[in-house]
Amino acid sequence: MTTLFAPTALLPDGWADNVLIECDKDGWIVGVDGFKAQAQYSKDVELIAGPLVPGMPNVHSHAFQRAMAGLTERASGKKDNFWSWRDTMYRFLSGIEPEDMEALAAQVYVEMLKAGYTTVGEFHYLHHQRDGKPYDDRAILSRQIIKAALETGIAVTHMPVLYAYGGFGEQPPTEGQKRFINTVPELMKIIEALHKDYKSTPQVTIGFAHHSLRAVSPEMLREGTRAVRKLLRQAPIHIHAAEQMGEVDGCVAWSKLRPVEWLLENGNVDELWTFVHCTHMTDGETAALAASGIVAGLCPTTEANLGDGIFPLMKFFNAGGNFGIGSDSHISVSMVEELRWLEYVQRLLHRERTLIKKPENPSVGAVIFEQALSGGARSLGRKIGRIEIGHRADFLVFNQDLPCMTGKVRDHILDAAIFAASENPVKDVMVGGRWVVRDGHHKREENILARYQQVLRKFA
Repeated sequence: MTTLFAPTALLPDGWADNVLIECDKDGWIVGVDGFKAQAQYSKDVELIAGPLVPGMPNVHSHAFQRAMAGLTERASGKKDNFWSWRDTMYRFLSGIEPEDMEALAAQVYVEMLKAGYTTVGEFHYLHHQRDGKPYDDRAILSRQIIKAALETGIAVTHMPVLYAYGGFGEQPPTEGQKRFINTVPELMKIIEALHKDYKSTPQVTIGFAHHSLRAVSPEMLREGTRAVRKLLRQAPIHIHAAEQMGEVDGCVAWSKLRPVEWLLENGNVDELWTFVHCTHMTDGETAALAASGIVAGLCPTTEANLGDGIFPLMKFFNAGGNFGIGSDSHISVSMVEELRWLEYVQRLLHRERTLIKKPENPSVGAVIFEQALSGGARSLGRKIGRIEIGHRADFLVFNQDLPCMTGKVRDHILDAAIFAASENPVKDVMVGGRWVVRDGHHKREENILARYQQVLRKFA
């Protein structure tokens, strides 16, 4: 049993002072008691040195892409966009071996933890050898990802991705996509093996993803969804949707419908789904997606880096839509930056301030933070995002010594952390009842960085 005493903590009903939190040996919260005097507790109770809040879910990650950061910022002499960036990505991943994958993932997971992410949704489509043939163990690259998560201490919802085609209308895959390709039965072998091996590991959840409507046929989408639902009734299902206008135009040419529109009408989707990006939607699609209960997985730093466009967050949020945040390509690994960009992009678009708010709560920082917690928890299918009995003991402690945090209380803590911190405001991180970052340091970060650097020298 771990017992913590927080002078101030963000509980589901708001901030509370003098909170006692008890966690069992498996990392579950078993007791939350507010408004208690510290003096009545024994020396075995650990005093938290700063505001305590739930850890943030990162709903969308391609771990290996962190190693590409900085390699795609040179102009090619033509119009650069997502599609030209993708060509570079294909060339980079062609040389990744299983042992490389673990080293690359471990490094970005350390960075996530230090930034305040305590759970990652890994959208994993790299399955096969360089020549496209399966490994003897089809799940080996997935296992390396999960190994990295367990080593670093981050919780993971691992989602093997169904990918079969190179474009709408079942176009043949390209050379750069050969390591991704599976049929539904082939991908289910990976998911079944992972479920068998990790079903009793509380830090691991197994989900499923369709890459996109351009990469699976309607028949495969339905078949894949049925197959995973038969094995894992509550598994989260993710899909890329409407990230770029080229994708939208291709979908209309193929089906006469836009991607989000097609999925809502034909995909047999429900609240266990997450649509990632959804950058380009009509007002009708935006309202329908919000009403569906499906989570929008928003990745503003990646979407900005790729020049994708701007998600219609104001209309979506005001219609009651749910969203989570993800660092996606990891051009930046910063919880604060993703949350800040959500609001700032809307301010630039609408030329107005303090947009993501609620009538009962005028604090933009608090509203964005709490919405990303709840949407992220739903997206990843885990009992996270709340300091509440029955949830995982995933916590962040903010650094009160930062100048911007001086004298801040209640929701001003979140406003300052998100909009005023010029350095990382996260001091300590607990995941599953265990401290993984103390005073901004992960105990294995030096060894993990050395392995990461060794792998990157292969690509120099």
